[in-house]
Amino acid sequence: MTRPVYANIDSAALQHNLSRVRELAPDARIMAIVKADAYGHGLLSSTRALKTADSIGLLEVEDAIKLRNEGFTQAICLLEGFSEANEIPLIARYQLETVIHSQWQLEILASVKEKLNLSVWLKVDTGMNRLGFSTSEFTNALSSLETMPCIKDVAIMSHLANADTPKNPGTVEQLHLFNELTKSSAVPRSLANSAAILRHPDCHMDWVRPGIMLYGSSPFADASAQGLNLKPVMSLLSRIISIKQCKEGDAVGYGSTWQCPEDMPVAVIACGYGDGYPRHAPTGTPVMVAGQETQLIGRVSMDMITVDLRGLANAAVGSSVELWGENVSVDVVAKRAGTIAYELLCGITARVKRQDVVYG
Repeated sequence: MTRPVYANIDSAALQHNLSRVRELAPDARIMAIVKADAYGHGLLSSTRALKTADSIGLLEVEDAIKLRNEGFTQAICLLEGFSEANEIPLIARYQLETVIHSQWQLEILASVKEKLNLSVWLKVDTGMNRLGFSTSEFTNALSSLETMPCIKDVAIMSHLANADTPKNPGTVEQLHLFNELTKSSAVPRSLANSAAILRHPDCHMDWVRPGIMLYGSSPFADASAQGLNLKPVMSLLSRIISIKQCKEGDAVGYGSTWQCPEDMPVAVIACGYGDGYPRHAPTGTPVMVAGQETQLIGRVSMDMITVDLRGLANAAVGSSVELWGENVSVDVVAKRAGTIAYELLCGITARVKRQDVVYG
C-alpha cells in the first residue's frame, strides 16, 4: 500500500504569481529562480509553468543542460557561475549565461582565446558580503570582461541583504552604491529579489529575480502571502491512518511531552520529518483535517504526527489532511517551527510524491 503523503503542485498558481511579478515590475525583464529543484516544487514541471519568464536562474550546469534537452529556449543563468574551467565549453555549447563573482573566474576566462560568444553577469558585492567583486575591484573586472574575446555580452548584478526587513537602511544604501558604481555603464542591471520587487520599486531596473514569491510565500514577517496577492503553489497533503481514543492524562508521542487534558480522540497522520515536515513544529501548529482546522499535539516523529480531534465529528480514518497549502499557510507553519518557508519547501524529501494539479 502506498503511503498517502503527497505534494500537490499547482501550475496555475505559479503562473498567477509570475503575472504578479509582471504587474509589479512592468518595465523589467524577469529571471525566474528555480534553484534547489524549484524550491522543492520540481524543476521540469515548475519551469514549464514559468515558460513565459524571460530567463531562468539556477545553480547546476547539469540542471541547465536538462532544461535545454527538454526544449527550453529562454536564457538560463548559472547563479554561482562555473566551478571549473572544463565547464566553459558546456556553457558555450548549451548557450548558458554565467555569473562571474570572483577573480579566479576572471583568470580562467582570460585564458580562453576562442570566440565563444558567452553572456555573463558580473556580480558586485554592495553589502551582502557573500559573493561578488568588491567595489574597489568592480571597474577593473568589468573592463576586463568587456575586452575578452570569449565574451559577447556583460550584465551587472548585486544581491540585497535586507530587502525583507522593513525600514532597514541597508537596502537604500546598497541601492545607492549600486547606482553609483554602474552609472557610467550602459549594460543591463539587476538588483531586485522577491522582497524588493514587492516593496522597493527603485530596485527593479532592467531585470528582476523573483524566487520565493513565485511559489506563493511571503518574504516578509509582517505581510501574508494572501495579502500580497500571491497564491500557494505547494499543498502538502496526507490522511489519517489511525485514531486513538485516549484518556485524561495519557501522554502522546516521544518524550511524553503532551498529556491529554481530558478523554479525547487523537489522530495519527502519515507525515513526519522524514517527509520534510519540520521536527521542531510545536504543539498548536495548525493542521487542516477533514476541512476543519485543528492542531498538532506532541512531538513530530520521523513518519507520523499526532493531531487533536476534539470537535471534529466528521474525522475518520482516511480523512484528508492538509499540513500546508491553500488553507494552512506554509509561512505560518514555518514561523511556528522557528524557521522560514524556504527551508520547508526545499526540505520536502524524495519519498513524497509530487502531483501536478490545477485547482479551479
